[in-house]
Amino acid sequence: MLDHVSITVSDIAAAERFYDAIMKTLDIVKVGRRDDWLGYGERARPAYPDRVYLTIRKGAKPDDAFGRHWCFKAKWRTQVDAFWDAGIAAGGTDDGPPGLRDYHASYYAAFLRDPDGNRVEAVCHHAV
Repeated sequence: MLDHVSITVSDIAAAERFYDAIMKTLDIVKVGRRDDWLGYGERARPAYPDRVYLTIRKGAKPDDAFGRHWCFKAKWRTQVDAFWDAGIAAGGTDDGPPGLRDYHASYYAAFLRDPDGNRVEAVCHHAV
């Protein structure tokens, strides 16, 4: 459904430490960086229309909005655990530790806040 998403952070260096750490746990590649921009995933192209891409841009600190968040797919529950651990170690804050949620019987997820307060999630939909 999504082709790409762009978010803003006020401190690109803090964001880079955080997003590098969580993306590594999910096997998502970093595709670029500048002083005002980070890129993860892969841009869609005519030969690869199913790719998904995330850009992180330097800007004003985002407003708090509890319902706004983005969720990354994890292949295994251990990736969700690693996502949460890496995010905490890299300057994120807990917004819901790894565990089953009531969305469906196998919904295993963890929630973090990045250093700017953006809410991110990783989820595994597999039963084990």
